Amino acid sequence: MSGTTSKWILQWPQQVFALDAKYNTRRTSTQPAFGMLYIRRRSQLLRDKESKDPSLRPTYVKLRAELLRSRYGTISEYNGLGIPDDKSTHTRLNRKSTAESFAFAGVHHVFDQHIAGVTALKFANNDRSKLCCASFDGTISICNVTDSPPRVMAKLEGHQKGVTAIDWSISNDLIVSSGLDATVRLWGVHGDASPVCLRVVSDPFRSEVLCCAFVPANNNLVITGNGQGLLQILNVSTGIYPRGGTTKIGGKMLSLTCEESGGSLIWTGNDRGTITSLRMETASGRLSKLRRIDNLGGAVTSLSWRPWLSRESPWPTVLVSSACNAVSVYKIADSQGTLSVWKKYPIKHQQYLVRSTFCPRMGACLIASGSEDGSVHLLDTAREGKAAQVNRLHGHSAPILSIAFNYDETYLATGDHQGLVIIWQN
Repeated sequence: MSGTTSKWILQWPQQVFALDAKYNTRRTSTQPAFGMLYIRRRSQLLRDKESKDPSLRPTYVKLRAELLRSRYGTISEYNGLGIPDDKSTHTRLNRKSTAESFAFAGVHHVFDQHIAGVTALKFANNDRSKLCCASFDGTISICNVTDSPPRVMAKLEGHQKGVTAIDWSISNDLIVSSGLDATVRLWGVHGDASPVCLRVVSDPFRSEVLCCAFVPANNNLVITGNGQGLLQILNVSTGIYPRGGTTKIGGKMLSLTCEESGGSLIWTGNDRGTITSLRMETASGRLSKLRRIDNLGGAVTSLSWRPWLSRESPWPTVLVSSACNAVSVYKIADSQGTLSVWKKYPIKHQQYLVRSTFCPRMGACLIASGSEDGSVHLLDTAREGKAAQVNRLHGHSAPILSIAFNYDETYLATGDHQGLVIIWQN
C-alpha cells in the first residue's frame, strides 16, 4: 500500500465529517441546536460504521459532495469546519447571534400541580418532551411538554416529606429521588404505564437525604449526600450501601455532580461553602477524597459538570451556584479534580437552594441560572461583565430554585419557591 493511499484511509472520516460540517449551516439554518446534534451523531457513525473497502472511500466523498452541492448549492465562502473565511469576497450566510439563539422569550405552558417549592427539574435523556419535577410538597410529577395541550402524565407519591433531588437513569426507565424523610426511592417508569415505586431505602444514619444522582458509568449505583455531611454510594439493585462507599465531608451535603463518559470523578458541595472532589471505583463503589476548596462565601447549592465549553475554552469545567450572590465557572485543573475559578457572575442568591445549568448545545459556552429576584439569567461565558447577560426572563413572582433544558434546547423549564413551573419556548 502506497504512502498516499495509507494517508487517505486514515483521513477518510475527517474528510467526510468536514464535508458535512461545511453544509451544516444550510441544512439546519432554522434549527441550530439540531445542526449541532446532527454533526455529533454523524461523527459517531463515521467512527462506528467505517467502510472496510478503501477503494470506495474517494468515490463516496465525491458522490456525497455532488449530492450536497446539488441540494444546497456551492459554499465556496466557507471552510471545512463551516466557519466563515475572512478572506472570502462572497456573500456570507446570515448567522444567528448568541442572543437570538438563546431567546427563550415566549411562555409555552405553566404547570401548577405542586403546592410548595420546586426543588429540582430534569428532562429525560435525549427526550425533548418528558420532564420530571420534584417538590417540597413531597411529590414528584412527570409532564409531557409537547402534547397539545401539555399535561401532567403521572404523579409519584410516597415520600413523607419534601423531595430534594431527582435523576433519570440513562435509559429513562428509572427515576431516583431523595427526600427530607431520610429515604432514597427508586421508581420504575415504563411508557404510558403508571410509575411504580420499586424500592425504598432508608438512610443508615436516619438523616435527611439532600442530593442524589445515578453513577453515569454504572446505573446500579446511586450517589447520595445527607444532612450529616456524609457522601454515600447505594446499590439500588440490592438496597445495600457497599463497604468503602461512605466518606465524611462535613456540613450538609447540598449538591453533587459526576464526571460522565466513564469518568470516575465526583464533586460535592455543602452548606459551609466547601467543594470536595472524590474518586469512585465504578465497579465496587469505593470512594476516596482528593481535593478541597473552602470559603466560597456561601452554601454550594448546585454543581454541574461539562467536558468542554467551546473551541476557545476546550477544558472540562464545573458550574457552581453558591449563596454569596454569584454563579461561577471553574476549570478542572488536573486528574485529581482540582478546581480553579475562571468566570464569576453576579446573581441574587443568599437564602434559597438556587440551581444553575449549562446550555446543552456543545460549542457554545452558555449558562442559565435561577435567582432570588424572580428572573432567569441567561449568560454567555465568552463575554465579560454586564455584556455576558444575553437574556433575562421574567414571569415568576417568587425565587427561582430549579432550571433545566431539554436536550435539543427547544424548551427551558424553570420552577419557583411557590411551586410554579414555567416552560419557555425557544
